[in-house]
Amino acid sequence: MAKKSVATFKTGDGRTYSKVIKMVKSPKTGAYIFQEEMVPNDLVKNYLSK
Repeated sequence: MAKKSVATFKTGDGRTYSKVIKMVKSPKTGAYIFQEEMVPNDLVKNYLSK
């Protein structure tokens, strides 16, 4: 059974978002971590350029 949050992304409004996974370096340990976020499709390039 799908979770409610996953099911809501399949509606008309949910298709305007993309899940973006960005690799960033941790300031404490120096190891790389993955940061996941739901971003509107038109702001994906701005989010990745930061």
